[in-house]
Amino acid sequence: MQQRQLGNSGLTVSAIGMGAMGLSFGLGPAADRHEAIGVLRAAVDRGVTFFDTAEAYGPFTNEQLVGEALAPVRSQVILATKFGFKLDENGQTIGVDSRPEHIKNVVEASLQRLRTDTIDLLYQHRVDPAVPIEDVAGTVKELIEQGKVKHFGLSEAGAATIRRAHAVHPVTAVQNQYSLWTREPEAAVIPVCDELGIGFVPWGPLGTGFLTGAIDASTKFDSNDLRSTFPRFTPEALKTNLAFVDMIRTFATRKDATPAQIALAWLLAQKPWIVPIPGMNSVKHMDENLASVDVVLTQDDLREIDAAASKITVQGERLAEGLLSLSE
Repeated sequence: MQQRQLGNSGLTVSAIGMGAMGLSFGLGPAADRHEAIGVLRAAVDRGVTFFDTAEAYGPFTNEQLVGEALAPVRSQVILATKFGFKLDENGQTIGVDSRPEHIKNVVEASLQRLRTDTIDLLYQHRVDPAVPIEDVAGTVKELIEQGKVKHFGLSEAGAATIRRAHAVHPVTAVQNQYSLWTREPEAAVIPVCDELGIGFVPWGPLGTGFLTGAIDASTKFDSNDLRSTFPRFTPEALKTNLAFVDMIRTFATRKDATPAQIALAWLLAQKPWIVPIPGMNSVKHMDENLASVDVVLTQDDLREIDAAASKITVQGERLAEGLLSLSE
C-alpha cells in the first residue's frame, strides 16, 4: 500500500484509509460483530494503517468495535476519532457540545473504548458556534501535551475556522465531505489547507455509495440508513443523478476500472496530501477500493472528467438541512 503524509504534520498513513462507521451505524443494520472484526483485520493485512471512527457512531459501539479489532496490532495503525456532539441518556444526538470539560470527558471515554492510551488524530466532529474555536484548539493542545492525543483535526470546518484553530495549535487534518459530485471544499478549504500545510481527509469519497454504481432509482433505504434523509437520495433525485454515474462509468470502462476506483483515483490525483476514507464493509469492496491506487489518471483524463462533470447538474443538497453545518 502506498503511503501519504497529512500535510506538514509528519503523520504518515496509508494512501487510502478506512471509514469504519458503516460497520456499526448509519448505513443500514450493523454488521455481525465477528465479521466486522474480520474486515478490519483484513484491512490491516492489506496495508491499511488509517482507521476513522467517532463516539457518535452507534453511539459508542463503533469505537468499541475498532478498539477490539485493532488492539492486537495497535502499534501498526493510526486511530482517528471525534468529539463534539451532545448525546442524550439514550445516546441520541441532540446538538453539538465542544465545551472544554466535555472534550476532556469524551477523550477519556474514547481511550477506554479504543483500548489505547493515546488517540493519534482527534477531530472536532462539528463546529460548536457557542464555543470559540480557540478554546477548542487550546483544549486539544492540553490533551496533546498530556500525551492523550497526538494530532488535532477539524471536521466540516470552513476556511476561517481552520485558520483560527491553526493559530492556536497546528491542525494536522481537515475532514470534510468531498467527492466528484461534492466539490465545495475546492473553493476555500482545500486552498487554505494547501497554504497552511494541512492534510485533507475526504469523507463520503464515493458519494456515500452512489458513485459506485450500485444504487439506482429503485433503491430503498432503511429508516436507520442516514441516506434516507439525504435530498440527493430521494427517488426523483436518484433518477436524475444517475447521469453522473453513467459519466464515471464511461471513464471506468476506458481505464479497465470500476466506477468506485475512478472516483477514488480522482481524489488521489487532486493533491498528494489527500487521503480518502471510504467505508469498506466487505473484503470484496475493500479489495476493489484499495486497487484504485494503481489507477493512473493523466492530466488530460482529469480535464476530461472535470469537463464532463461540469455539464451535469446534481439534484439535491448533499445532507439534510439540519446537518449542513459547515462553519465559515
